[in-house]
This record gives sequence, C-alpha cells and structure tokens, in this order.
Amino acid sequence: MSDISLKFSPAYRNPSLTIDERVADLLGRMTLEDKVGQLMMLDARSEDLSFINTLQPGSILHILGAKVNRAIDLAAQNRLGIPLLIGEDGIHGHSFWKGATIFPTQLALAASWNPILLEQVARVTAEEMAPTGIHWTFSPVLCLTRDLRWGRTGETFGEDPFLIGEFGSAFIRGYQGKGLEDPTAVLATAKHYAGYSETQGGRDASEADISRRKLRSYFLPPFECAVRAGAMTFMTGYQSMDGVPSTANRWLLHDVLKEEWNFQGVLVTDWDNVGRLVYEQKVCASYSDAAIMAIRAGNDIMMTTPLFYEGSIEAVNSGRLAESEIDTPCARLLALKFRMGLFENPRRPDLELAALEIERPDHRAINLIAARQSLVLLQNNGLLPLDPAKVKSIAVIGPNADDDLQQLGDWSLGSSQHPPEAGKHPREKTMTVLDGIRELAPAGTSVYYERGCSIVDEDLSGLPAAVEIAQRADVVVAVVGDHLNFIGETQSTATLELQGGQIALLDAMEKTGTPVIVVLINSKPLVLPMSARRAAVILEGFNSGMEGGRALAEVLFGLQNPSGKLTISIPIHVGQQPIFYNQVRGQHGNRYADLTQEPLFPFGHGLSFTKYRYSNLHLSKTNLVHGQSVVVTVDVENIGTRQGDEIVQVYVSDIVTSVTWVNKALKGFTRVSLTPGEKKSVQIELPWQAFQLVDSKGNYVVESGGFEILVGPSSRDCDLLKVTLQVD
Repeated sequence: MSDISLKFSPAYRNPSLTIDERVADLLGRMTLEDKVGQLMMLDARSEDLSFINTLQPGSILHILGAKVNRAIDLAAQNRLGIPLLIGEDGIHGHSFWKGATIFPTQLALAASWNPILLEQVARVTAEEMAPTGIHWTFSPVLCLTRDLRWGRTGETFGEDPFLIGEFGSAFIRGYQGKGLEDPTAVLATAKHYAGYSETQGGRDASEADISRRKLRSYFLPPFECAVRAGAMTFMTGYQSMDGVPSTANRWLLHDVLKEEWNFQGVLVTDWDNVGRLVYEQKVCASYSDAAIMAIRAGNDIMMTTPLFYEGSIEAVNSGRLAESEIDTPCARLLALKFRMGLFENPRRPDLELAALEIERPDHRAINLIAARQSLVLLQNNGLLPLDPAKVKSIAVIGPNADDDLQQLGDWSLGSSQHPPEAGKHPREKTMTVLDGIRELAPAGTSVYYERGCSIVDEDLSGLPAAVEIAQRADVVVAVVGDHLNFIGETQSTATLELQGGQIALLDAMEKTGTPVIVVLINSKPLVLPMSARRAAVILEGFNSGMEGGRALAEVLFGLQNPSGKLTISIPIHVGQQPIFYNQVRGQHGNRYADLTQEPLFPFGHGLSFTKYRYSNLHLSKTNLVHGQSVVVTVDVENIGTRQGDEIVQVYVSDIVTSVTWVNKALKGFTRVSLTPGEKKSVQIELPWQAFQLVDSKGNYVVESGGFEILVGPSSRDCDLLKVTLQVD
C-alpha cells in the first residue's frame, strides 16, 4: 500500500501501526452486530455462503479449495472488510483433502517416542493444508486416555501427561512453522481443554468426575506445555465437571488459561457447545442466557451456534450483557488476525501449489518413516523376521488385511465426519498389509488371501476358505482389529472385544497348526482372545496411515527392525479399566480376586529383533537443592545381532508424600541407536519440576525427602534399574 493511499485509509489498514492501535481503531468503527459476528465460527459446507454477508462471521470451517476464494471475496465486500479465519480438521494429515498425505493416527505416532518426527509430520500437514486455503487446524488432541472404551482414544497420544506435553508441543511447532506470518503455517489448536477424556463408563462427553487438584495433577500440564510452545488457539471440551459445563467454566477458561498462564490467543468452543448449554446440558433456558454464560466464562469464538447471534444481541439490548464484554473477545480475535497478516494477505488458496505439495515425494517418505517407527512388536517367539528358506507360502487373512479405510482410521475421508458422497482417498495412495506383503515378499513366495470374516456382523461364510489357505501355507498373517463403526465421537464401546467373526477366525487359525502372526489394525487397545495371545507373533499397527502396509511388511521380512513402544497399556480384560500405569498408591491388595491387575502389555513395552542390556545407572548428584536439575546416566548395550533403536525411559517415584500420589511417573526419555555389540552411555537431564506434585491446596511443590529414579525399557517394575536421590 502506498503512502498516499495510507493517508486516506482507516488506521486499522495501516500495517506500520502497532497491533493495539489497529485493534482499537477497528473496534471503534464496529457496530454491535459486527462484533458479535466476529465471535462466530460457522459451517461453510453449504453452497450458499450468503451468511458471510448477513452475519459477518469472523471464522468459518469445512470449506476447501476454490470455494475459499468465494468466501474471501464475500468477506471483503462487508463494510469493514475484516478477513476470515478459515479452519479445518487436519488431525493426522490434511484429513479431508482427497489424496493428501494421511499419517498414522496420534496414538500410533506416539509409539515412535520421537518428538522430532512428530514435528515433521505436523510440518508436512501444514504445508499441504495452507495452499488449499486453510489457516487453522483443530489439532493436536492433548486429552489424557483413561477408559479405553472411549471412542476417541485413538486421537490421543496415550496415557501419560509428560509424553502428551512433549508430543503436543512438537505438533504445535510443526504446524506453526516460523511463526504466525509464515504462509506455509497453520494455527495449531490445543484440545480439548480440559478433562474431556475422564469419562464415566467410557461414554463420550459424560460428566467428568475431576477435582481441581486432579486437573492440575494430570490433565492441565500438557495444556500448559502447549501455551509455552506457542499455541494460539485452544478448544473447550464437551463435558461438564462438578456440574459446570467446560464451556461455562470461568475458573478453567479465564483464571487458569488467560490469567495464570498468560495465554494471548483465542479460545474456541467445540461444535455447538453454546447451543448444548440449552438443549443438551440444559443449564440455560435460552440462547440469550447461553451467550451470556459463554462470554463471561472466557470463550472467544463460538463454533457452529448460529443462534448465538440473536441471543447475544438480545442480551446486550436488554441490558443483561454490556457491549464491552463483547469487545474483549472480539479484540483478541482481531489481534490474532493482525498478527497473522490477514488484513494484508487473506491467504487465498493456490491450487497449483497445493497439487505440488500433496504429491511431494519427501512427504511420502516422512510418512513411511512415521509408519515404521509407530509399529510395536508386542510378542515374538522367534518366528520374526521370517526366514525365506523356511517360509515359501503365506496366508494373509482377516477383515483388515486389505481395507484401506480401516488402516487410515478416523478423521479421514470415508470416516463418520464426512458424508459418503464426499468419497475417500484414492485407493492407490494407501498400501494395505496385503499390498505390502505382495510387494516385498521374496521371489518365489506364494501369497494367498482370504478375508475370512466381517467385523460389523457375524458372517463367517468366508471362514472355510480362510482355513483352507492357512492349512497349505507355511505361516498365517491374521490382520484383525476394529472398524470405523466402533470408534470416534459418540461411538464408544461397551467392551474391548474383537467384534464380528474375528474371534472365531483366530480360533480357527490356531487349530490349523500353522504358525500365526497376529497384526492389529485398530484405533485403541483391544482385549485379545487366548488364540491371539498364544500366537507366535503379535504386531500392533494401530491406524498406521497410507504407508502402514509397507512398514508392516518390512518388519515381517526383516527389512526393518521395530522400535516402537506403547504409550498406552493393553489390558487382559475390559474389567481392568482403568489400566494406566501411573496409578495413585493406596488400595487393599494388588490384584482382583478373579484376575490380575497387571496389563497384558504395559506402558513403554515394545520388543526388537535385537536385545539390550542396561547397566551402571548413576546420578550427577545424590542430593538436590531447590531449583537444581540432575543428570541421569545409564549404559545401554546392544547384545544382539541386529542394529536397533532403543527408547530409554526414566521414571520418578516420590517415596513419601504429604498427599497420595502416583506410584511412578515418566519424566524423561530418549532414543538411542546401537549397532551389534555397541554400548553407549546415555544421559537424560531431569529438571527441578520433574520432582513436583500437587499438594492438598492445589499448589505445585517439590517436597523434601527421598526419590527413586527408575530407568529401563518399559514401565514394568521388573524391567527397571533403580537409584535413590535425596531432595532438600
């Protein structure tokens, strides 16, 4: 803009002014209706976008490609020409753009224990989203998994607050790139703030029984990490706590997030959360009441509640809500738009660039690395890697062996978030397990395939054919798991059992006497029947993305050495819920009368084709005073015959505490690569905060006394070396 044009333009159009000056000038020109419109995020899936002129929303979602240009043009025609903020779900890739790179889901990615890789995944996602006209992704999910029946378990990073904070921060850095003005970046969203995953009976959005101390102890730390990592948007949860809906919780949204943590971004509700105050949670009699409650609690953007417009205007006109209370969230949103440079560059889609970004070979290469590092070898009796001299024929069976939709998982084209007419990602972009085996099997190997059964019904008509190929094969690869019908929002399950005919299929495979490799393609941990638990091999793939089939086949044939470790415990029985490793101490006995309390596979567990030995654990100091850190050193040696990557885990246990506290908590980790026979001295620094707990008054404190530092390959006590530290 030239100096002459600036002279005659409104001050808010002048980029040389401070953001505060521009916000103040623009707010002073806005009517009440203008301000209320800015606080609204509306669904733009309809072809009719006239609401952009009648309601003047500040943001829209579910709009992609060339259609974004129409929306931007309509917003520019409004009196003040305030640009739109455009959001979309990019949960594990550019979810709903056909052909985009779809990565493993969050729970799968977490098994890599690799923040650098996760940052790369988010960076690729942003690079593919930005040129399609998207400014903002509703990711990462920082919910803490508790009850595995919850349908959204696969969207989480697992069950540990420390890991969630580390991985969420990596996603935020990747999405937001070089900063808010970076045209290749998208805004990250820390969600769902906070406590949404503490369900009753695993039921989605049920009342969460969480005290403020419990929130501070386990659920809030990942979100505080997100603020420090630079997240500029937060999203509320659907649940209520102590009778207060998350969207109405001023202590949580204002006092903690904005005052205590000094969060400078914007807080958006989840889908129609303001409306739910009226028709679902029924704590408000009218949309006017709901608007007042939502604004005063600290929400800045109301997602997909069209009646918020009339409700908030009526509240102001009736004198129950001051217009200045509308000004506060409006100013926060405008400041974000100015920081992003949207007034100078509304960031229109560039579809030619989008086509180039989405087809970039390096994006697919990162996806393959992510799939490889996400795989967890749970069990292996020595059958893997397959010996080509002994295995000349492979029977691939199971409903998820060649189902690309189940491999991609939730939040992808074909899942419940978009209608069937939206289509799915091109089949050729996804390599299923069957595809991978066929492509990578050694020359001369016969590969047979039968689906065998269904997940969504009890149809076993394909079982005889599956048995027949299993009987004439040298090995069976049984690919089972869950289905999109049983995962996601509103789709929690009462059990964790394998659905449909899968148990009968696995039982039949065991009876053939052919060695069985069980491959799990699932969104969350499932309870395995004895026939699966007795299998030669169990490989956990979760929803492994477009390259998952290749990565799995590479492990089967020994082309890759698995290194993934669980970030979530796998139970023996659904009745063990909750099964997470960091339980609070204090109960009578250590088992059920009829069952162990130990999981089938614990947090941190994951096998390799080689073996590692831990030794010589010691600390840089044995006494710690206020504010200091301590360096943990341990020797890790590869005593096997294959190169491999080991994930070294450091846990802290406060021996005596003034309040009940967890038995142990992860506080550090690192990946170490070792050749056969190689030994490395690994160092992990534990900061002062690694020893804190939340006292009875809700304060973070480090208490004097003894601490155990435990180091090893998993959370299981028998796997851990131990040394004691005294804290003053």
